[in-house]
Amino acid sequence: MYNPTMRLLTILELLQSREKISGKELAQRLEVDNRSVRRYMAMLQDLGIPVESSRGRYGTYSLRPGFKLPPLMLTEEEALAVALGLLIIQSKGLAFATPSVVGASAKIARVLPANLRERIQVLQQVVVLVPHIHYEAIMTSGELILQVSEAVYKQQQLWLSYRSAQNEHTKRVVDPYGIAYWAGRWYMVGYCHLRQGMRAYRLDRVTQAEIQPTSFEAPADFDCREYVLSSFGNAQPMWELEILFEPNLPEGSKSILQAYGSLEEQPDGFCYRSRVDSLDDTARFLIDFRCKFVVINPPELRQALRQLAQEISQLAELNKSEEFVPVS
Repeated sequence: MYNPTMRLLTILELLQSREKISGKELAQRLEVDNRSVRRYMAMLQDLGIPVESSRGRYGTYSLRPGFKLPPLMLTEEEALAVALGLLIIQSKGLAFATPSVVGASAKIARVLPANLRERIQVLQQVVVLVPHIHYEAIMTSGELILQVSEAVYKQQQLWLSYRSAQNEHTKRVVDPYGIAYWAGRWYMVGYCHLRQGMRAYRLDRVTQAEIQPTSFEAPADFDCREYVLSSFGNAQPMWELEILFEPNLPEGSKSILQAYGSLEEQPDGFCYRSRVDSLDDTARFLIDFRCKFVVINPPELRQALRQLAQEISQLAELNKSEEFVPVS
């Protein structure tokens, strides 16, 4: 449901993204009549925005050529979302990613307040994204992610109030060595002074965190990515995956697959190998490519694909008059 302010901002966004737009289309998009569209245009002109119009049956609106609006102001949560999105794109190994991410990051940095810009740049330097085929993400506070990133970067201790998987609440001081995202969860890895050893903490279980003035020196050879893989990748049953994709596999698909495993070109196609912990998630992951493939290993993946096909088939047969029932 639109309100007047939202309609005004929507018109402004459309004018910036389009060379010109008709009054009829604007009226349809905003769910108003043509007279209301003209009133909103007058409001923009009163704000000093040079909106130009052409009269007639097919009249259009546009911004004066060469006019550029001031940059949008981002909240910390919005800036965090953009920064993480750029990191994820770059982590996928896509051919266009590096120059595009660098350019977009530089543009965003120019419009952010100095304090927020510094926090985002710190996050971009210390966060480790560990590729994993997983679809269920756990919500985590953006402010906490920025706070932990800052502590990792400045090598300052963190005081934590932490809830374990067994719902045990403890207070502890940690030397944070790294922060990583793996399997839909954010982790902080570091030395725990309470347990006198290395630990990995799920950030969604941190109920309170405070950066301490005490500094520490992280081990020079510490690899956050390797620690996460060795701690969690081997802590659960894993399936050895081997898939043969058709020879005309698109370049974009190759880049994504290489981010999660190895891809080897063979005379009859591309052989993809990886280790996964969920065959159901893997089935959905493979279907997303919309390419022909043959399952070599594990044979259990074939059943996961059949189950997915059955669920999709049942959804296709649902009618509006039918009651919703669990997909078996």
